[in-house]
Amino acid sequence: MTGPRTVVLDACVLIPMPLADTLLRIAAGPRLYIPKWSDQIMKEIGRTLHDDFGVSAEKVRYREREIRRHFPEAWIEGYEQLIPSMKNHPKDRHVLAAAAHAHVETIVTFNTRDFPPSSLAPYSMEALGPSTFLKGLYATSPTEIMEVLGAQAAAIGETLQYVLSRLRVNVPGLVATIEKTT
Repeated sequence: MTGPRTVVLDACVLIPMPLADTLLRIAAGPRLYIPKWSDQIMKEIGRTLHDDFGVSAEKVRYREREIRRHFPEAWIEGYEQLIPSMKNHPKDRHVLAAAAHAHVETIVTFNTRDFPPSSLAPYSMEALGPSTFLKGLYATSPTEIMEVLGAQAAAIGETLQYVLSRLRVNVPGLVATIEKTT
């Protein structure tokens, strides 16, 4: 039996807090996948949170420190020399280079168009949107996903329905699947 698949989480899926919280809780708790990212991805997250959403530099640093504390093994290093040889969209070549270097199976991103199949084929990987990725995890481990969502709701003092309403913005397919099956 093989273990959980290794996944690079692109910056765009770690910016919206409800989605980031769900993805990281699933990785930390039931370990249904192994998350990976790079310093470049983390810098992109921080820059976007600060510049586009007005998050203070202190809160950005705190968020990265907590991610480092909980996922010290997630950082990919030594991939930079691969960036120029990547055949996907130039702005996301660093993501594919990190993924190729780490031999991951999947890149989770909202920008799947930036990772055409021809750019992924040499590395035997796929790019999935976060809703598709999470629906796949739910299909194989519904109890674990529902436990994570329940814990997420409890951690913020809200109901499961509240968490699902927040997730509906970024992963509507997952929420629709959950609502059909529960």
